[in-house]
Amino acid sequence: MDDPESYRPTWRKPAGIIALILMLSGYCLIVAGLAAPIGSLPVLVQTLVYIVLGTVWLLPLRRFLIWMETGRWG
Repeated sequence: MDDPESYRPTWRKPAGIIALILMLSGYCLIVAGLAAPIGSLPVLVQTLVYIVLGTVWLLPLRRFLIWMETGRWG
């Protein structure tokens, strides 16, 4: 059987979830603040900007989730 001590919860998961929510909220506010300047661009450029801004937040997510699970950044 597996050791029950290996299933002991850590502070990283709740702290990571709170940090993730706060960071995503801040990022959303920044992108929403850019809506007026982006809205003045041509439609195809707007589309590309929103595609990039909609996916760029995913770049650090993998390492962050690994940290939440293991305590290591990579």
